[in-house]
Amino acid sequence: MSLQISPSILSADFANLEAELHRISAADWAHVDVMDGHFVPNLTLGLPVVEALSRVSPVPLDAHLMIEDPDRWAPQYAEAGAQSVTFHIEAVADPVATARAIRAAGARAAFAVKPGTAFEPYADLLAEVDMVLVMTVEPGFGGQAFMTDQMPKVSAVREAVRRHGGEIWIQVDGGVSADTIGTCVEAGADVFVAGSAVYGAEDAGAAVDRLRQLALAHQH
Repeated sequence: MSLQISPSILSADFANLEAELHRISAADWAHVDVMDGHFVPNLTLGLPVVEALSRVSPVPLDAHLMIEDPDRWAPQYAEAGAQSVTFHIEAVADPVATARAIRAAGARAAFAVKPGTAFEPYADLLAEVDMVLVMTVEPGFGGQAFMTDQMPKVSAVREAVRRHGGEIWIQVDGGVSADTIGTCVEAGADVFVAGSAVYGAEDAGAAVDRLRQLALAHQH
């Protein structure tokens, strides 16, 4: 499995998003944090912005929906142009139907688990998704400290994916940086969301390349 870097535009300049996307053209994805002010305390952006970004982004959009009622909204993000759509397992009513609707709309489907949520009860959903996101901070705000105690969960997902077969990606999001990415790789993650580690750098493209090199150095 190739390792992929998905910089989070949560740390970008919201007034210049097109330019900010072009700063990360060396990345594999642009991670778009959709927050509704209900499921998480923060409010960011929604469907019209994702649609506009999909028209100008040099890389595919990876939409992370930290919202209530993803059953209703998630497929619309796929239709709006996001090529990967992640819903939170804590918010979804019918994960199977929602994952299938995302895929039917032409995107990769994924589910996310918050730090306090166990993965095991949802292992059966691997047949319906293309990726699992293990949050390494509490969702809602950028710039939080990385939670090393989530690494056993990443390893548990990796083991479940191995048993299940197929190519299912494992994404980590929160506090991923040059200091923590190696730990994530060793635990079994292969898609890395980095916000301030990329957008806080003078040269975002160089920061993406450095994260990728560090990740590769830890790959078994």
